[in-house]
Amino acid sequence: MPNRSTDPLFQLIQSLEKSEKRNFKLYATRNSSSDELKSVQLFDALDKMDVYDEGVLLAKNERIKKQQLSNLKAHLYKQILSSLRLINDDSIDISLHEQMDYARILYNKGLYHQSLKVLDKLKEQAKTHNQLTYLQQVLFFEKKIEALYITRSMQDRADYLSKESVEVNDSLALVSQLSNLSLQLYSWYIKNGHCRNEEESIALQYFFSSRLGDKTPACTSFYERLYLYQCYCWNAFIRQDFLQYYRYTQKWVNLFEEEPCMLPIETAHFIKGMHNLMGSHFDLGNHKKLVETLEIFNQFCMTDLVQNNVNNRIQCFVYSTISLFNKHFLEGSFTEGLALIPAIEEKIKEYEIYLDRHRVLVFYYKIACLYFGSGDYEKAIDYLNKIINWKVDLRTDLQCYSRLLHLIAHYELGNEDILDHLIKSVYRFMSKMQNLSVVEEEIFKFIRTSFHISVKDIKPELEKLLVKLTAHQGNRFETRAFIYLDIISWLESKLENIPVQEVLKRKFAGKRKNFAGDNPYTTDFAGEASNSDS
Repeated sequence: MPNRSTDPLFQLIQSLEKSEKRNFKLYATRNSSSDELKSVQLFDALDKMDVYDEGVLLAKNERIKKQQLSNLKAHLYKQILSSLRLINDDSIDISLHEQMDYARILYNKGLYHQSLKVLDKLKEQAKTHNQLTYLQQVLFFEKKIEALYITRSMQDRADYLSKESVEVNDSLALVSQLSNLSLQLYSWYIKNGHCRNEEESIALQYFFSSRLGDKTPACTSFYERLYLYQCYCWNAFIRQDFLQYYRYTQKWVNLFEEEPCMLPIETAHFIKGMHNLMGSHFDLGNHKKLVETLEIFNQFCMTDLVQNNVNNRIQCFVYSTISLFNKHFLEGSFTEGLALIPAIEEKIKEYEIYLDRHRVLVFYYKIACLYFGSGDYEKAIDYLNKIINWKVDLRTDLQCYSRLLHLIAHYELGNEDILDHLIKSVYRFMSKMQNLSVVEEEIFKFIRTSFHISVKDIKPELEKLLVKLTAHQGNRFETRAFIYLDIISWLESKLENIPVQEVLKRKFAGKRKNFAGDNPYTTDFAGEASNSDS
């Protein structure tokens, strides 16, 4: 992946919409001083550049001296933010912040009663929208006014304010503890992936339980429940308890149905919740629910709430694309999925400065899987090389399975001259990462010996391997190999001498036939989703 420009001003200008650029020009030229005009000149120069290059910038704009550039860039950065502030006034955060500013201005004028009236209005809005940090600020300010001046705004005000402060502080402390735990669990997953064995699962469960303690019954407000559900969600997902993962992602999404006023405020959390809900349907193999939820999500992605916000648009693109990949994997429609790749790559390039490395790694792996499933092993290798050659310390599990899939792709191509080296290299890498499971050990043994077996004798060996691996499908710590690489379907395709996607299409057709009757997944889970909080 190409290097991204790290210049903050350049990134900010590249992120602006046409309307925002036009608004900046009007804002910056309102006084038309020489400094402002020089800022506009720098803005135009940076706007025209595809890649930030200070030397080219100075060469093409002789009026801008190198000694001035640092201060001029800082001034321009502040100007752009100020112009954006004027047109982004529909956020509850900005509205509450503005009212707090008004209350302070009135206080400084000695108009205490007027200041308190503004604070009362601010407090009601903050309560309605669950904005605890603003509630805390309001209460702190109210106590300051009451302590310094006798306002007689109401009887027993001291007791009332003290009680409110204790309640808000307790709630903030609980939200802080839960959000910390949620973040720590998610960070563990980003770095390590799923639990690899019983020891890791027990250690993670102990970490989770010891920090969560008995907080669950106390969680009643929006943010308390949001972070509580996220904690349960990450814990279950990392331990590969996909049924519990589904339950808590559904609760996560349902929160926004219960309090729709929070959707514009915490849109990113709703988008992430929908992503995890679709992911749980994929992990549990429920194609019908995945398609239904993806359709609902795609409709949401077309709303103004998403389309008018760059961050929301990017997140919707990432998560709808991942679910679309997963839909093709469940259907076995790998070749059809290849048609998506040019548009996806174009979007990855468009959003390059915004996408984190973890998301890009996931995209590359899923694209490689599409090519592998469709039988284009060379293209699969190209995308796997992007992951293998990109030196990052994220998702060691994804790094390992990229190498394993890379090895199998070379095996399919019959590249005997490099296979022995690749087997040793991948084995060393996965051993170093403590990532070797029983399933993976069996795969290595088969690939290592199969080149010395004649064509007529290979089928019995494939059948033996299939029996061995099938026996481990019920072990949740061995399912990682089946999640990242459907090795069972690959073996079946080798035995029947048909493409992998044909095997998966046949399995998908069989599942759909079964789902036409009683579907225990749909029946049981529909009930679980509506259960009260645990």
